[in-house]
Amino acid sequence: MLEKTVYRQLLSRAFDIPIKVTYWDGKTESYGTGTPEVKINLKQEIPLKAMTSQPTLVLGEAYMNGVIDVIGNLQELIASAYRQAGSFLTNNPFLKHLPKISHSEKESKQDVQHHYDIGNDFYQLWLGKTMTYSCAYFEHPDDSLDQAQLNKVRHILNKLKPEPGKKLLDIGSGWGTLLFVAAEEFGLEATGVTLSKEQYQYTQQKIKEKGLAGKVTVLLTDYREIKKTYDYVTSVGMFEHVGQENLALYFKKVQEVLVPNGRALIHGITGQHQGAGVDPFINQYIFPGGYIPNVAENLTHIMNANLQLADLEPLRRHYQKTLEIWYTNYTAVIDQVQEKYGEPFARMWSLYLQACAASFEAGNIDVMQYLLTKAPSGTGLPLTRKYMYQLED
Repeated sequence: MLEKTVYRQLLSRAFDIPIKVTYWDGKTESYGTGTPEVKINLKQEIPLKAMTSQPTLVLGEAYMNGVIDVIGNLQELIASAYRQAGSFLTNNPFLKHLPKISHSEKESKQDVQHHYDIGNDFYQLWLGKTMTYSCAYFEHPDDSLDQAQLNKVRHILNKLKPEPGKKLLDIGSGWGTLLFVAAEEFGLEATGVTLSKEQYQYTQQKIKEKGLAGKVTVLLTDYREIKKTYDYVTSVGMFEHVGQENLALYFKKVQEVLVPNGRALIHGITGQHQGAGVDPFINQYIFPGGYIPNVAENLTHIMNANLQLADLEPLRRHYQKTLEIWYTNYTAVIDQVQEKYGEPFARMWSLYLQACAASFEAGNIDVMQYLLTKAPSGTGLPLTRKYMYQLED
């Protein structure tokens, strides 16, 4: 009886919006001030100890398996938990619940393939024509997803102020859109590296279709194995997956593969106040081995690698909007996903996309673009930031 009372007290203080909860015993209670627009249906009791020790993992699994149903805006529900001071859902030291995560080349390959080698068919259902799985850049509020993804790639390349004919390395090149734009629009000789077999095969096929052989190359290899040097380096949505213990090595590798005066644009998810670290649910089911550092961590590694910070731009609201569009696309095809992969998988990805959008909405994670240069100090960049936007007008 006491456990049920505590259970209800925890839920009553977990959100900053009014909610209605129907418990496994059939009793319905409302919490907060106002008319609830979100309703939670708990179909069976979840052990209190499990729920409070690793809430994102336990509740995430419960949602996947249909033990919990949410009627209403799940993104808003999760964002409200992030906003609520002292919520048991977000005030947990996630890191202590996980063993030390290793990121050898073999383990990194396994982690990447777990996530990206679900199959290109899965991602093609909802990512859009560019097959770009990272934060888009909305120059105008009504930009389509495909337009905003191309905006992002051009924004990255504009920041580098690249000269045609020079060489670019893209670390974690995904399905290749940045490589193609770099070659076709900026005249660069572009090389990408990925550990995903599916991404590698897709990019190889696109190189043939676009007639870019000799201008674009993709390698199925670990970035740590790159020995050549390049005029420019890009890396989008990559450092979140190298592991906390490899962040120093990652930025050092960026420095090593750059020629003197070379420039790099590193784009990835960070925390502005404290790193989001490791989330047990995402680590278990979505992307094993992930770690989200805070800005201070990255800047420390950048300085220690003898790289110079030339510019830093936050794009948090852009990623929230990107995820919301992905979720809309995903919702339209969820029946296809469920038919091929099963209901728990389909619900898992639905939760993942909405939870990530909520995290950006609440501001507990951000996405940053770090423009970096390598010594000596004469970088060749203009004195002001105006050049970054001239090609976008």
